[in-house]
Amino acid sequence: MAIKSAADGERTGADRQRLRKLAQAALNADQTVNQVEDLLSEMGPVLTGLGKTTAELDGTLEKLEVTLDKFGTTLVRVDETVTRMASVVARLEAVVGRVESVVVIAETALRPIGMVESAGRAVAERLGIIHTD
Repeated sequence: MAIKSAADGERTGADRQRLRKLAQAALNADQTVNQVEDLLSEMGPVLTGLGKTTAELDGTLEKLEVTLDKFGTTLVRVDETVTRMASVVARLEAVVGRVESVVVIAETALRPIGMVESAGRAVAERLGIIHTD
C-alpha cells in the first residue's frame, strides 16, 4: 500500500499516525498468528487423546451391545421357564386336589371303624376287661 508524502518530501502527522496504526496492526496480526499456532500445537495431543478415547468408547459400546443381546436372550428364557412353571404348578394343584379327595374318602370310610372301636372299648370297660385312667 503506497503512502503519499507531502510535496516537499516530508511526511505529515496524519501519515505518521497511519504508519503507526499499520505497524501496530502488523504486530497484532503477528501476535495473533503466534497464539493460533500455539493453540493448534496444543490441540494436536488433545485430538490424539480424543481419538483414542472415542475408539475405547466404541469398543465399550460394542461390548454393551453384546451384553444387552445376552440379557435379552436370558429374559426370553426366563419368560419361557415361568410359562412352563405355571403349567407345572397347575398340574401340582390338580394332584393336591385329588389327594385331598382321597383323604376325605379315607376319613369317611374309617369313621365306622372308629365307632366300632369306641363301642368295643366301652363294652370292654363295662365288662372290666380294660380300665381307663
